[in-house]
Amino acid sequence: MYCKNILETIGNTPLVRLNKVAEGVKATVLAKVETFNPGNSIKDRMALKMVEDAEKAGLLKPGGTIIEGTSGNTGMGLAIAAIVKGYKCIFATTDKQSKEKVDALRAFGAEVVVCPTNVEPEDPRSYYSVAARLNREIPNSFYPNQYDNPSNAIAHYETTGPEIWAQTEGKVDHLVVGVGTGGTICGTAKYLKEKNPNLKVWGIDTYGSVFKKYKETGIFDKNEIYPYVTEGIGEDFLPKNVDFNLIDAFEKVTDKDAALMTREIVRKEGIWVGNSAGSAMAGLLQLKDKFKEGEVVVVIFHDHGTRYLGKIFNDDWMREKGYTNRKGMTANDLVNTNKNVELITVKSTDTISDALKLITGHGISQIPVTTDNRIIGTVNENLIFSKIIANPDIAKEPVSTIMQEALPFVDASTPLDVLSEMVSKSDAAVLVKDFKLDKNYIITRFDVVKALAN
Repeated sequence: MYCKNILETIGNTPLVRLNKVAEGVKATVLAKVETFNPGNSIKDRMALKMVEDAEKAGLLKPGGTIIEGTSGNTGMGLAIAAIVKGYKCIFATTDKQSKEKVDALRAFGAEVVVCPTNVEPEDPRSYYSVAARLNREIPNSFYPNQYDNPSNAIAHYETTGPEIWAQTEGKVDHLVVGVGTGGTICGTAKYLKEKNPNLKVWGIDTYGSVFKKYKETGIFDKNEIYPYVTEGIGEDFLPKNVDFNLIDAFEKVTDKDAALMTREIVRKEGIWVGNSAGSAMAGLLQLKDKFKEGEVVVVIFHDHGTRYLGKIFNDDWMREKGYTNRKGMTANDLVNTNKNVELITVKSTDTISDALKLITGHGISQIPVTTDNRIIGTVNENLIFSKIIANPDIAKEPVSTIMQEALPFVDASTPLDVLSEMVSKSDAAVLVKDFKLDKNYIITRFDVVKALAN
C-alpha cells in the first residue's frame, strides 16, 4: 500500500523510551518523536489542519497565497501542504531564527521576510504585524494565524492526543510540552484529560516569556519580557490557543540549560532533536521529584536538529554564547566583586539630555533603554556626544530616536574568557541575568579587562 501524496505521511509518529538522558527519574519517560513527520516537526499536523479547514470554510481558494508569521516549523508544514495543493507561500519570521530554517523555507519555494525580534508584537515591524499587513494587501490570500486559530489545537486533539493514549495503552500520567502557540500542549492535553482527569500537564517556558507568571498570578507582566535565545517556545503575548486551565503548571528553563540538553539528547539517545526538545527535557528533569515509580511521563520532541546546525550544534556558537562549560571566573564572580554592576537604565521617553546626565553622573559609559521596565535598546556616551555635537537641539529629543540594539543577555555562569570575546567584538558590554534572584546587572569591557589584569 502506498501514500497518494506526502501529506498522508503526517502523524503516527513513534513513542520512544528515554534511557540515559532520563537517569534519576523514577517514572518511565517516553518521547513522542515528531521529527518523523515529512517536515521534520510536529507543526505539520496543525499546518495541514489549518489549510484544510480554511478550504472548507472558503477562506483559501484555488491559486491563493498562504501568509503566516512563523519561527520556521509551521512555515515548513504550510509550504509542504501548499506544494501539494497548489498555493503560494509568504512567511514572516524573526532574525532570531536559525539560518537553516529560513533556507529550508526558501528551498520549498516560499518567500521569506525576516523581521526584527526585539520589538513589541503590535509594532508594525514585528513578524506578527508584517504577516497581518501582507494579508490585507495581497488579494486572494489567507492568514492562518497559528496563535489564535482553533484548528491548531484541534489538530492535536484529533491526532496527537489519541496517538499517545493508544501508544501508552491509556497509562500516561504526565505530559511535558514546551509552550509557544499553545496548540500542541492544549489540544493534546484536552484529549488526554478527557480520558484521564488525573493527568498532570506541565508546560515548559523560557526566561523572557510571560506564561509562567501569568498562570500563577493572572498578571500579564511586561517586566518578564526580554530577549532570549531558545527557539520555538515562550511568547511576549498571550495566544488564544494557550488554555491555561488545561496546563497544571509551568516550569522555566534557561537558554543555556536548553542548549546543553539538546546536545545531550543527541549524544545519549541518538535522537537528533532541536532546541525546544532540549528545553522540554531540561524542564522534565527539573520536575523529576513530581514523578513517581510506576508512572509514565510523555515528553514531546517538536522538531529536528538539522534546523540548528549553525547554532546549537556549532561549537563556536555555543562558546560565543557562554554555554560551553569551562573552569575559571564567571560573570557571577564579576557581579559579586564589582559594586558598579547594578543596572541603571533610562526610559525610552526620557530625553537624550536626561540619558547624558545619568551617564556622566554615575560615571558609566553606556546605559540600557527601557519601555515599561523592559530593556529594548541601549545608548552610550560616544553616540550621545557625536549626535549632540552634530545637532545640539537633538538633546531635547526622546532617547528612543538614537538608541541602538539592546545589549545581549548572558547567564550568570558564563565564563570570563567567553565574556572577553563578547565585549571585544561589537558589544562593549553585556547584561547578566541572575535567574534565582531575578536581577539584572551590566558588565562592561572595562570590568572584564580589570578582572583579567588582576
